[in-house]
Amino acid sequence: MRSRRTAIAGAVCGLACALSVFAYTQSVSDQAQQARADLLASYGGEQVEVCVAARDLAAGEVVSSDAVAVRSWIVDFLPQETARSAEDVVGKQLTSSVLAGEPISLQRFEGEADALDVPAGMAALSVPAGDVQSVGGSLAAGARVDVYTTGSSSTSLLLSSALVLASSSDEGSSSSTSSWVTLAVEPDRVQELVDASQRTELYFAVSATAGEEGAS
Repeated sequence: MRSRRTAIAGAVCGLACALSVFAYTQSVSDQAQQARADLLASYGGEQVEVCVAARDLAAGEVVSSDAVAVRSWIVDFLPQETARSAEDVVGKQLTSSVLAGEPISLQRFEGEADALDVPAGMAALSVPAGDVQSVGGSLAAGARVDVYTTGSSSTSLLLSSALVLASSSDEGSSSSTSSWVTLAVEPDRVQELVDASQRTELYFAVSATAGEEGAS
């Protein structure tokens, strides 16, 4: 009987602790929301709901629904043509990067990428590529490359025979450095490639066969 009372008392205490933690967490969340609202209100001016990036978005990435969040923003602080609805941006391809928490302007979808000839069923994605990594900065549209990811302890093949859609060396810069390369990749590989470009360095290799394919 005594052990049963002890078990019941323990269960009651556990439940009380869980309720206390939940109440504290909810209180902190409510305080954070209130602090944000107070901060916005302190600036004054009209506020509207707009689309912001839920995470860092790369140039060439096709915006997915989980990459967008809706937040209140002061009108005077918004960039031009800021998207007001997720429907304005989801499924569209960015031509420049957007940082997490940044309002998404429709101007981010305009420019050079509109002229890219993206193969059906593929997505265009730009990744950083210095001159050493990108075969001396010589990569150009139409080339086929193998993409390797390398870290402090290992190197592995990430993509085989990926099609180059464009690169900064195509822009006619006097510098030999190619700061970015735009590839045609399968949509379900975009996140993997973005993550790899953020965590490691990417190297591009052109084989004799790949070069012949790109030239044909």
